[in-house]
Formats: sequence, C-alpha cells, structure tokens
Amino acid sequence: MTRERSLKSNDYAKKMKKEDIRRKVRAGKSLLSENDRAVAASRVFSRLEQLAAFMMSDRILMYHSLPDELSTLEFLSKWGGRKRFFLPRVNGVNLDILPYDRSSLRLGAFHIEEPQGNDITSIDEIEMVVVPAVAYDRSGNRVGRGKGYYDRLMADSKALKVGVAYDFQIFDEFDVDAHDVPVDMVITESATYIRRR
Repeated sequence: MTRERSLKSNDYAKKMKKEDIRRKVRAGKSLLSENDRAVAASRVFSRLEQLAAFMMSDRILMYHSLPDELSTLEFLSKWGGRKRFFLPRVNGVNLDILPYDRSSLRLGAFHIEEPQGNDITSIDEIEMVVVPAVAYDRSGNRVGRGKGYYDRLMADSKALKVGVAYDFQIFDEFDVDAHDVPVDMVITESATYIRRR
C-alpha cells in the first residue's frame, strides 16, 4: 500500500501471531477515552467522505459498530438520507446484506445490532464495502475477529473495499492465510493507505 502520510508502525508484527496482534490492539483500545474514540471516528469518517469513490458510490455496505470499534452511528445518520446504506446480518457462517433502516435494527449475533426482514441484497450490487477489523497491515491485509465472515463475503466482490481503523491498528506486515481477503485501502485518523495491485 502507498500512503499519503507516515504513521507509527508496529514493526515486529511479522513475528506476532494473529492472537498476539488481537491482544495488543485490545490493550491499545482499552486506553482510549470516550473523547479519543469520538475524535478518531470523526476524523476517519471525514476522510472517507472526502474520497471521490465515496461521493460516486450510492450502494455502500457499512457495519454497525461495536463499542470497541470506530463508531459508525453519526456517519450513518449524517449520510443515511443521501446514500443507500446496507448492513450485514449473520446467517450461519455467512453474512446477508440488508438495507439499513434504523427502526428495523435488532440485537443479533455477537450482540451486534442487525437489520431485520427478507430484503436481502447481493454483494454484486454493492459499490463500496466499509470493513472493520482488529488490525491491518500496509498491504491491505486484515486481522478480523477470527470467524472469517468478511473474508467469505468479500471473496468474489468487485466493490471497493475500505478498511477503517485507529492509527495503532496499522502494522507493517503480518502473515496471512490463503482465505484472507485484503482491502483496497485503509483509512485512519491521520493517513490513508492504498494497496498496490
């Protein structure tokens, strides 16, 4: 990935196992105040909405944030009337994609608010996927929570895949598995990394 700005990196990540990376990132998140979280989310999503690709995309798969993730709530509210947002819903080992409607959300798998109903959309109809992760490397590889939901969802997707993260979630590189699907770019509060093809 090329980068617009330099970030502090976690140089020893190549030697770390995914669970060690998860532990390190959890520790970093535990040090954040509510204000730190709010400021970071504002900066990250401000950078996202300035992308030409975001402005040109209409059908965007977002995520409904967990307490330890960059909050998507204000962003969904801000753009919900101008973009067609979708959210994932766990269905066995896969994710269904449904339209975002704040009034239809219910607590689902893993205590994440998920959309209800039967209006399932194909990943082929999505133009941009905004992807959460535990960590990213500078090549766009991601460490998720270990269930592989997003890897399966994105495996055949032609949509632009955008990772969002705190600065400390960026590592130089780490080992990946054959089924891991990289993102096309990663946005943090101070940098945007673009994956070289």
